[in-house]
Amino acid sequence: MYDYVPAFPNSEACERNKDPILAVLREVFAGCKRVIEIGSGTGQHAVHFSLQWPELVWQPTEMPAQMPWLRKRVLYEGPVNLRAPLELDVTGDDWPDTRYDGLFTANTLHIMAWPMIEALFARLPQVLRPPSILAIYGPFRFGGNYTSASNAEFDGMLRGRDPASGIRDFEAVDELARAAGLGFVANHAMPANNHILVWMGR
Repeated sequence: MYDYVPAFPNSEACERNKDPILAVLREVFAGCKRVIEIGSGTGQHAVHFSLQWPELVWQPTEMPAQMPWLRKRVLYEGPVNLRAPLELDVTGDDWPDTRYDGLFTANTLHIMAWPMIEALFARLPQVLRPPSILAIYGPFRFGGNYTSASNAEFDGMLRGRDPASGIRDFEAVDELARAAGLGFVANHAMPANNHILVWMGR
């Protein structure tokens, strides 16, 4: 008799970037014990990071529609330091009562509408405990400029599909972070014209 293991949906981009991201996060979250991830998607990052970093408690979250596969992946593949995923709509009131040392999110800001991003940042003082760390992975514009022609094309595709989405300006995101009591500390250039931007509680 064989144990049934479901075939999970996989993102090729997650497979390519999980190790480069982890290398940066080991530095960024070095002093953290509990990190919450917003928009865990397929769960590949959550599983990989928690397997490679057993002393860090990792809390995945996702919108309700994405939860079934995420729950199964965490159940079948996750270690004990990977917590059961929480349903979370950043614009709602179902944020966890637990406070975390760090918050991580990958490839979400260019998908979210701006009011959702504002709602996420407005909750940071509630969900993070000082000294808090915020790390965001994805493509950004700086000074109104794209970092590559491919990012400009990607932005056009995003806005054509959904006018409320699109690559965000660092300056606008930084303004939200400062309003939440966080100061910008680092920009880590990543493969494929992405960045990990880091803020710390002041």
